Amino acid sequence: MRQLLIVDDEKNIRQGLQVMIEREFPGQYETYGVRNGQEALERLQVQPVDILITDIRMPVLDGIGMLEQLRAMRQSIVQPCVIVLSGYDDFEYAKAAIRYQVREYMLKPIRREDLFEALQRISEELQQQDLVDRQLEEAARYRQQQQEEQLSALLYEYPVENKLSAESVAAHMLPADYHVCVFQYRDIHGQVVNRQELRLLLERLAEQSLCAIVELHDQEGRLVWIVPEQERTLLQSLAEAADRREVPGLQFGVSTKGQGTEQLAQCYREACTALEQGFFYPGFYLLSYEPAKAGAVRLELPEEQIRLLGNILGTGRNQEISSRLQAIFHMDDLHGLTVHYVEEVSRQINESIMDEVFRHYGEPSIEIIRLYQRTCSLQRYRYFREYYRDLESLLICLDDYISKLRLVHSEHRQLREAVEFIHAHYDRPLNMAMVSNHVSLNYSYFSEAFKAYTGENFVLYLKKVRIGKAKELLADSPWKLSDIGEMVGFENTRHFSRVFRELEGIPPQDYRAKIQLRSTI
Repeated sequence: MRQLLIVDDEKNIRQGLQVMIEREFPGQYETYGVRNGQEALERLQVQPVDILITDIRMPVLDGIGMLEQLRAMRQSIVQPCVIVLSGYDDFEYAKAAIRYQVREYMLKPIRREDLFEALQRISEELQQQDLVDRQLEEAARYRQQQQEEQLSALLYEYPVENKLSAESVAAHMLPADYHVCVFQYRDIHGQVVNRQELRLLLERLAEQSLCAIVELHDQEGRLVWIVPEQERTLLQSLAEAADRREVPGLQFGVSTKGQGTEQLAQCYREACTALEQGFFYPGFYLLSYEPAKAGAVRLELPEEQIRLLGNILGTGRNQEISSRLQAIFHMDDLHGLTVHYVEEVSRQINESIMDEVFRHYGEPSIEIIRLYQRTCSLQRYRYFREYYRDLESLLICLDDYISKLRLVHSEHRQLREAVEFIHAHYDRPLNMAMVSNHVSLNYSYFSEAFKAYTGENFVLYLKKVRIGKAKELLADSPWKLSDIGEMVGFENTRHFSRVFRELEGIPPQDYRAKIQLRSTI
């Protein structure tokens, strides 16, 4: 909907024009009215309009004076299309109107047909201008995208289809001396925040124009800046602002100074390396590349230490578990750690410890499963210490879990007694609490131990015992189904039939008929 402002000191004329226009062009214009040129300028500074209809002679500020000031303010006020309505056929007024690029100069009394035709012409011109603006904007956006893609290709030193074109773009866009900066922003759950939100955050933190920055996106979808050397202090200001406003999870790695296209890929790698180190340093927003640290000898995978760590699980030596884990990750000096090393250690722990534990001891508790699933990927963490705490908790939980299961296997007598109790009292209203109390074992502990001992949970095991006894009675006795169900511990025939069908695939009466048929053959 187009915005239209009517400027006239006579209220009845303003209202009359509004009614005429809205009736002729329903839903096409949102019209406003003011009394003089001063009010019009004040409104235009706050709310631009597409079309301005103005009288010439008005108090405070007349129409010509308003147009003169409006023209002078063209840098700060969007210039509308102007229609002048005048009661005076004066050449000087007409000259002024031409000087200020008035679209239409109409004499009062206004013929509505003339006004409508003028509005229609201006509307068509505006539509055409909108189309041209959109096309120019799309062309500029496409050109910018092409340039960014060509420049982004140079980050990786990959073959470029038109290397000369890419280098030409780079020469045009690259500052003489620059730093490459790679950003990453993770939320509390370790999820990467999208680029649009990150860009908005950086604009707010910067509190200054970012027009000198060349902005790209790498293949991982991260925001990449190429910052002129003279704007290097902007990055420090961003870090200080993030610290003041407490923006955890935001980090950016910065390269050493680079020059020309031939150093762009190296600077990008430096920025990525610096950013990776942020995983080990929560609270550090700006991470500068340090050549000496990058050239340090890589740590060897501590396979023997990991094997020994797995061996002590289930012994209850939590302090030793923590000590060995600290040694594996060099917790006394994190400077030598890399994300690659942590990923390799994590993979080795999962394969040689976790997988073996689950294979030997079965599925653990929900708490252990959740911790295991979380620690499987470093991408779920903002910082290394968060991962380390979860991994340590997981290992201690596994130690406790294995200890209990080993205790179960060493106490077969109690579990054997529990099984014997079930077989002796299956016809009673048994439940797990009753049986665990009988053998003097903790309810939760008994649940895990019983499953490890029998291979089945308590409820399923009891069902199988009862249905096994029921099958014997169905084959060898004349008892009714209701009697048999009660004799093996079911409260009613319906429940008995449902469980029988669940385990045997057929109802009890069909089972009896099948057995009787076999005996007659």
